Amino acid sequence: MPDWDLEKWIHPAVILVATDLSDLDRLMPFALQQAHETGARLVLLNVLSAGTGIALDAAGIFDSSSAVEYATSTLKPWCDLARAQDLTCTAAVREGNAAHQILASLVTLQADRLILGTRSRSKMSKLLLGSVAEQVLRSANLPVITVGPEAYLTELCSGQIRVVLHAAELKETSSSSAALACQIAASQRAKLVLLHVRPPIDARQPQGQSIDYDSTAKEDLRVLAAKSLLIAEAGATHAASCVPVETEIVHGHPSIEILAASVEQHASLIVLGNTLRPALQTLTRDRTIYRVVAHARCPVLTLRDPLATPTPHEEEQLARHI
Repeated sequence: MPDWDLEKWIHPAVILVATDLSDLDRLMPFALQQAHETGARLVLLNVLSAGTGIALDAAGIFDSSSAVEYATSTLKPWCDLARAQDLTCTAAVREGNAAHQILASLVTLQADRLILGTRSRSKMSKLLLGSVAEQVLRSANLPVITVGPEAYLTELCSGQIRVVLHAAELKETSSSSAALACQIAASQRAKLVLLHVRPPIDARQPQGQSIDYDSTAKEDLRVLAAKSLLIAEAGATHAASCVPVETEIVHGHPSIEILAASVEQHASLIVLGNTLRPALQTLTRDRTIYRVVAHARCPVLTLRDPLATPTPHEEEQLARHI
């Protein structure tokens, strides 16, 4: 990961907030907080799709001008609120395919960070990120912060420090997301917790075998922590070496353990590296990252590993699942 990417991701000049208007109450507290912390300019983006038909004329035809007016008037109070807090904030309304417009806006606005909301089917505990969020998570080459329906701002008690939880995969590519998590922790004067989840302990395993595996994993986790600290120090101005770092290894289902750890640690942010294999398996709705995103009580930052880009054949197979 190039150093300049790490620096601009830590100090974003532009944060794009993609909203369907119904999630503004949930997204904006986090967006305002991040703008205060980073000094970034906020751009609130709503994409209109004729298929949704949010505004119809007397003949029942999609009325683009009325839809734009409605979206603009809905975004305006939030822009005014941000400006009242001495933040730079503008609104943009686009028409077309939502995912394509969001990804195109990231480029045209030279955004360094994206915030968007997700939702879930609470009755069946199944994910319903929607095709827009799925396409964006698969394609965006920058940090994407998703705010699920259960996320809320963490209130710190006196003397309590923030916690950034990074669910670490012990792979070469993991150092990128770990370094990013480290620098975010440094910028927030937070503690960094590197969590690695191993499979549940099998009672049929030879006695002591799991302990040997855990010992190896603990050493790999310490190496990852040291490497990410070095990358973070070299790539940004914050004193990453001053960040308190804890490492933890647990056994169980990854999404359950990550969510449990985030609650136990009172995490203000979960960082996930999008590095699991194979690509088709990692991009379907039931993978760990989507479960965490849908049910986390804090924002989840994901950083896509370019190496995880699916082949055309895998993309075709994936499309059948969406």
